[in-house]
Amino acid sequence: MNILVTNDDGIDSVGLHVLARALRPHGDVVVAAPDGEYSGSGASLGAIHLMQPELHRADIDGIDESWAISAPPAMCVLFSRLGAFGRRFDLVVSGINPNENIGHDVTYSGTVTAAMEAVIWGVNGIAVSLESGENHGGLLDYSTAAIVGRRVAEKVLGDGLPEGVLLNVNVPYLQESELKGYMITRQGLRVYRDELDARIDPRGKPYFWIGGEAPTGVFEDGTDFGALEDGYVSITPLQLDLTNYKAMDALKKWKF
Repeated sequence: MNILVTNDDGIDSVGLHVLARALRPHGDVVVAAPDGEYSGSGASLGAIHLMQPELHRADIDGIDESWAISAPPAMCVLFSRLGAFGRRFDLVVSGINPNENIGHDVTYSGTVTAAMEAVIWGVNGIAVSLESGENHGGLLDYSTAAIVGRRVAEKVLGDGLPEGVLLNVNVPYLQESELKGYMITRQGLRVYRDELDARIDPRGKPYFWIGGEAPTGVFEDGTDFGALEDGYVSITPLQLDLTNYKAMDALKKWKF
């Protein structure tokens, strides 16, 4: 089995390294990640026919083949799928993101959309994120999230996924022994509390700073947010087909 590991935090991210090493028992692992920070990049590919991303060998302890690419995570996956590394991949695992990706986060997240890019090309995709908390200080402990990522990857490699589906995995910031278990969840509701702060620079020109409090979520049983709050690993199957079929039935009644 060939496994591609990527992220949106860059090739030097500790979470990326820990995840890649955790997946080694399940196949040949190749790391292809951005050479810098691309958090919140979503599925950005840019003008892919005009871009000329550079690929450089990277050194990750315990991983035989690692690449840093001057491109967002979705493009790292695209390059891999188009044969940049001379092999076909059976699984793409993106992460470990240092903060959870729940609710509407999935549309912004470079971590999640890297897994989406894999599914677009017919490859199974998993995104792994850690609910570390906004006020966490010091180095993060990714060990539990790496174990979870490995276990979910093992199930996907063994059993497969339905066509067009990826898994969005969020892990509570707990020791493995403290986890309540694994829960299959639906996408919950994220509550954003961003605020626009208008300022004036020293030359008298206006500029804006986006601030505000950290986002929260609406607690509901069976959702990604609810599972994390209760100490469970949240596994949400996401689909690429965003069509609202109930709305289609209503809109077909419109007269144009």
